[in-house]
Amino acid sequence: MPERGVKLLPKQQQMMEQVGQQIKLARLRRNLSVELVANRARVSKATVYNVEKGSPSVAIGIYVAVLHALNGMDKDILLIAKDDELGRELQDLNLLTRKRAPRRNKGE
Repeated sequence: MPERGVKLLPKQQQMMEQVGQQIKLARLRRNLSVELVANRARVSKATVYNVEKGSPSVAIGIYVAVLHALNGMDKDILLIAKDDELGRELQDLNLLTRKRAPRRNKGE
């Protein structure tokens, strides 16, 4: 039977693990138990453990719910891709050169 789950590149997996570790540290700094966070996020304790491991098979909505359970950290999710420097550079390259304004009639 084929293995289920999301396959990430090693660098992407390291990023997910870092995100999970940061979420775990945020929970520990707030002195919140896994059980309390799970109850607040309406998920199982096993799911919170998977989030803290950076599991790519956990839906992003669950990551948001767990962040919200950590006293409103879900707002941080809005920072993802906020400053899209490459996208803006590509967009600027595709913009047409500036056109001159139409000439006005002498009577205007």
